[in-house]
Amino acid sequence: MSRKPRSWFPGARFHITARGNRGADLFYDDLDFKAYLDFIQLCKEQTPFILHAYCLMTNHVHLLIEVLQHPPGDIMKFIQFRYAKHFNKRHKLHGHVFQGRYYSKVIQTRPYFLAASKYIHLNPVRARMCLLPDRYVWSSYRQYLSEGEGSIAYTKALLDCFEEPKRKRYKAYIMEKGGVAFGNYCEEYRPQGS
Repeated sequence: MSRKPRSWFPGARFHITARGNRGADLFYDDLDFKAYLDFIQLCKEQTPFILHAYCLMTNHVHLLIEVLQHPPGDIMKFIQFRYAKHFNKRHKLHGHVFQGRYYSKVIQTRPYFLAASKYIHLNPVRARMCLLPDRYVWSSYRQYLSEGEGSIAYTKALLDCFEEPKRKRYKAYIMEKGGVAFGNYCEEYRPQGS
């Protein structure tokens, strides 16, 4: 039985998750995390898309992307294939690195776009890896708090959902009820497989 094709169109936004095979770790150390980010950057150059937010956890990844001229499958194949080769070669392993196909959810509204970014940026807090999202290095959240554009994420679309001071208001949104301060980590937005 063939797989059902995934629908997409230029400008569509997706929350994508991918897990390690059988729940295994995808990243053993900082070099692995950095390699995955390097493959995202390479993909953005060769198969252009917009990365709005990301969080690389030890055994899964979250990406909030906007496709341009290529379907999300092409983007994920580019990143996952190269990362799997890197991971297996570096750690002298064989076999599958990722568990099946990636999962994707279409983001159709502005509130959903914001909720997805909140869910992604609070992922390390929910997993009790840190107390505050800005303490986690392998996420785009820190970029949302600083003025520099030194990362691979494009912050303008999410920040433009807020009035000035945009960065301060985005942080308040992340930390408000439904966020860290109240312990209800965006329950209204819980993608399958996360």
